[in-house]
Amino acid sequence: MDSGYYAAYAGYMARTQALDAAADNLANAQTIGYRAERENFRSVLLDPLSGNSQLGSTVNNYGVVHGDQLDMTQGALTATGNPLDMAIQGEGFFATQTSAGVRYTRNGGFHRSNVGVLVNGSGDPVLSAQSRPIVIPPGEIAVGDDGVISVDGGAVAVVGVFAFPRGTQLTPEGTNRYRAPDKVQTTLASSPVHSHALESSNQDTITGSMKLIVMQRQAETMQKALTIFHLDFNKTAAEELPRA
Repeated sequence: MDSGYYAAYAGYMARTQALDAAADNLANAQTIGYRAERENFRSVLLDPLSGNSQLGSTVNNYGVVHGDQLDMTQGALTATGNPLDMAIQGEGFFATQTSAGVRYTRNGGFHRSNVGVLVNGSGDPVLSAQSRPIVIPPGEIAVGDDGVISVDGGAVAVVGVFAFPRGTQLTPEGTNRYRAPDKVQTTLASSPVHSHALESSNQDTITGSMKLIVMQRQAETMQKALTIFHLDFNKTAAEELPRA
């Protein structure tokens, strides 16, 4: 079979997956703390299974989607006026204790529960730098750039901002919650914490819309290429098979 067919098919698959990622990113352009996902590619000939594949010729050395990676660039900070709304400037994630275990987020939309525990919008406790739930007594609340939470001028806890070793891949769960690999060791980040603010998605609407259009056009181009190959195969079969 013509090598170009494999290349066109791989290109179509890659563009389709990239199109899905672009659509998700655009849909979450207004989601607080969202981290966009960017596709990355690998070469077929670099695949450890390529030796067992019929795609063994240099002409078949084309790229296929290897997966998506989280874009860790900073999102814009938006003032809210709520002292318990927090935004991280720089690397790191807040940690929450969920029913499924510890999960990480850049969404700092927190509030004090009716029992005094600092929780997120889902009611999950926010963890301190010591990985413990934070209890906030009644009073005037202030949060410093170092993450220290004070009530009526007295420090009660330090909100945890956790960083991961370089290269760690977090797994998205929903729109702005992430799971770390098992046994990964976190460290405390020194990134400033801004009170009265939330971090917006790092995917803006205009760029996301343009990306989606480009992915759609590229997917359509690959689909047309596949159609051409299909018609060419049919023509060859109609002309050559009767001679066999």
